[in-house]
Amino acid sequence: MRAFCALCRAVRCHLAWSLALLLFCVSVVGAQSVPSAAVDAAAPADDPTAPDYVTRLTRADFDRLARLTSQGKELAVPGVMFVIDRADGRVYYANSRRFRFHSDFARATYLTLDAGDVFLRHNYTNERRRFLLGTLTFQPRLERFTYEFWEGDLLTPTLLAEAHQRLTATGFAPLTFKANARRHEEVAAQLPDLPWVRAEATLPETTFLALNPGRAVGVLRLVEQLPPEQPFEREDIVIFKETPLSTPPLRGILVTQPGAPLSHLNLLAKGWGIPNAYVKDADVRFRSLVNRWVTLVVTDDGITLEPAEQITESERERELSRELRLPRADLRWRALTDLYRQRARDVVRFGAKSANLGEVAQARLPGIIVPRGFTIPFAHYKAFADRHGIEARVLALLNDEQFHHDPQTRQVELAKLRDFIVAAPFDRALRRAVLAKVHREYRGRGLFVRSSTNAEDLPDFSGAGLYTTVPNVIGDEALMTAIKTVWASIWNFEAFEAREAARIDHLAVYPAVLIQEGINADSAGVLITTNPFDRRDAEGIYINAKRGLGLRVVEGRRIPEQIIYRPQSDAALVLTRADDETILTFDVKGGVREVAGVPDQPVLTADLIRRLGQAALAIERLFGGEKQDIEWLTYRGQLYIVQSRPFIDRNRRLGAVR
Repeated sequence: MRAFCALCRAVRCHLAWSLALLLFCVSVVGAQSVPSAAVDAAAPADDPTAPDYVTRLTRADFDRLARLTSQGKELAVPGVMFVIDRADGRVYYANSRRFRFHSDFARATYLTLDAGDVFLRHNYTNERRRFLLGTLTFQPRLERFTYEFWEGDLLTPTLLAEAHQRLTATGFAPLTFKANARRHEEVAAQLPDLPWVRAEATLPETTFLALNPGRAVGVLRLVEQLPPEQPFEREDIVIFKETPLSTPPLRGILVTQPGAPLSHLNLLAKGWGIPNAYVKDADVRFRSLVNRWVTLVVTDDGITLEPAEQITESERERELSRELRLPRADLRWRALTDLYRQRARDVVRFGAKSANLGEVAQARLPGIIVPRGFTIPFAHYKAFADRHGIEARVLALLNDEQFHHDPQTRQVELAKLRDFIVAAPFDRALRRAVLAKVHREYRGRGLFVRSSTNAEDLPDFSGAGLYTTVPNVIGDEALMTAIKTVWASIWNFEAFEAREAARIDHLAVYPAVLIQEGINADSAGVLITTNPFDRRDAEGIYINAKRGLGLRVVEGRRIPEQIIYRPQSDAALVLTRADDETILTFDVKGGVREVAGVPDQPVLTADLIRRLGQAALAIERLFGGEKQDIEWLTYRGQLYIVQSRPFIDRNRRLGAVR
């Protein structure tokens, strides 16, 4: 019973995410009887006088045979399993209170002796199958009946048309097909006379989603508009009415707009191990607690926010007494080094972002291209910093009492330091070497100039979104400025605060610069080789996608297309459509520009989802089976990988509260 309750909680979490964003989601529990457990809501007990099945369905039969199936805490819908025997055309509407799975019914009624994987292969993946297996459901939100198939069912237009004809002929009400997967949508679109809906049309809205469960004590702040009037303190728990691109370390985060688990904000929250949740009306519900010490607890089922005692000075000192961490750096290597010549072990010369990408490039994995690029190693920033006295400037700031105690002073002084770095003269020899290589190998190409420091992508410190990338750089002077901008970004306020909280020695941090051929993406996004909604789902891969360049996927301000893909069953659950009213593309003069998009339309085809899943697993194997956070893009049908780093989640189990 305890294990069953745990499973229920995991599935409720998955479904809560779907409901929170008006998601286009099909849950395994709401789909078909496949080798995964269903979660049934409270329902009347089986009537012993009811038949095992009927071959023509009336409304009275439906009410007598239907089982309530959970689609989240707020919705349980009645459904009756059906089995269409294509050998003789008969339709069996099974007593779904008596039989839990289609295979149970088929064996009990001697329709087949197949079981397990054999039954699955014969009737879900075979175009010449004998049986069509699905569920007829009443949808309260639509006030109509729908029929659906397991999301991994390899339906064809012929099979779907046959199912619609048989069900309509033997049922009692007009029927609509509910598409539970991208493949199902593509099949339905080939039948112009078939009434169908996406799964999101059946789901209600909710007002809460646990993005990262946890517990924290801090001062509650409300930020109604960005940027905030005052810099954040490290003890703040913040309610954001606008989702920030990044933030310095906080004790907890509440957002009033739904966001994606792979936004920089949530990756930082996971890396810091702090509670983070979407609460639609948090600014109204908790306004009376603003500027007071509170305890925030986020679980899968909800949040509590209550007054608390102020943290004592001794507790603060204990937090700051941890030993400083010194990230490693090889400052002897000075050669400009192509990506394909780098390996993961070269992290001490080029940073993890560049070195890991070099490992992927060298592996030449099938179906994957890593855009050409080269890296300016740490040693050149060290020489630049020595030449212009940057370390002395930083030491002066670190020894300044006002800088130490006042975040607003830190914000102002760090901005001055960045301006100084960007304005400082570039080393002539390095300039000649970089431009010679670019003119020789990348002439006429826009370039991405990206950070790769020794203080990011660490085993317990992501650094997601803390440092700067300059996209589509065109021209010699723009390139020199972009390189210095990336160097300067190690002194971004958010990066400084994050390192301070992680006790990383600022003077031991060095930036390399990855200069990479720009690809003007048709679609782009991020994926992780795990299911963030259900840790028991060992197979799930979570994919975010948007049209155009992928900058907005990681910003978290727009909802991306979100998908759970399971390679073994080749099943894709589409959780949300992309909010693509506008997209980003290259500007011919350099940088990016915004153009009109195509909202509420599929970004990824079933084939591309499959290719992304295969690429993700290959990259995970390359890094020894460690869960990966992968940035990707597509252009003219080709798949490109532009980053792979460890996926950091300090929660051992989704829903665990420390």
